[in-house]
Amino acid sequence: MTDRALHDLVIRALADAPFRRSAEWRQRALADPERVERFARFLARHFYFERIVHFFKYSGALARLTGRRPDAVLGQPAFAALLPSLVLGSQDSARAVAGLVVAHVKSGAPSPPIPYHDDLLRYEQTMMVVEAGPRVWREPGNPKGLPGGRGQPATGNAQPQTVQGTALLDLTYDLPTVLPKLLQPWTALPDAPARPTAEYRFARTARPSAWPKRTRSASPAEFSRGRESLRGSVRRRERRIGASG
Repeated sequence: MTDRALHDLVIRALADAPFRRSAEWRQRALADPERVERFARFLARHFYFERIVHFFKYSGALARLTGRRPDAVLGQPAFAALLPSLVLGSQDSARAVAGLVVAHVKSGAPSPPIPYHDDLLRYEQTMMVVEAGPRVWREPGNPKGLPGGRGQPATGNAQPQTVQGTALLDLTYDLPTVLPKLLQPWTALPDAPARPTAEYRFARTARPSAWPKRTRSASPAEFSRGRESLRGSVRRRERRIGASG
């Protein structure tokens, strides 16, 4: 076995809990199993802490009302019970962890009530799940995996891919209106107007991100031919709010 292959095997063992229990790994006896398991669980908590803080940041901003910090789930027995089955970066594991976060946050009793809370949690959960999964690091004509192609700079216009894990989500509230406001200083709960149900397609881009795009609405003229991304809409509102502050 080459040094590179050995390196990859160790990385896989640290990221893949079922693999750590396999004969393929154990028979090599490369390290003390207890120490490997302890370090792997430390990495798992750190890995999912970063993802929960990122993808559930709006629920984090609402923790003053819900009494539930999304990342607090990492210290609960339910998360510890998942550790023997987690494969870092997989969609199945992302779905399981995101489900724990949603259940934890929903267990609070927001005061005042948050009308769009269910929509928000479904949005955050979907973003975390869709972002997970394998990446295409190299493409034909781009053997070095450069973002913009062979020797070309990245354009920043990566398009969504309809791949395994692409999700459709119906939202009742106008989340692009409220999401940037939740990350700004506020005293009264920011409002999100209800609107005719709109369908968004959540797809992964070639880079490590997920792209929500509106695909169907009772009033498509409100968006550019029904194809404006939710993320782009949120970012523009964040810039306007920042400029006005």
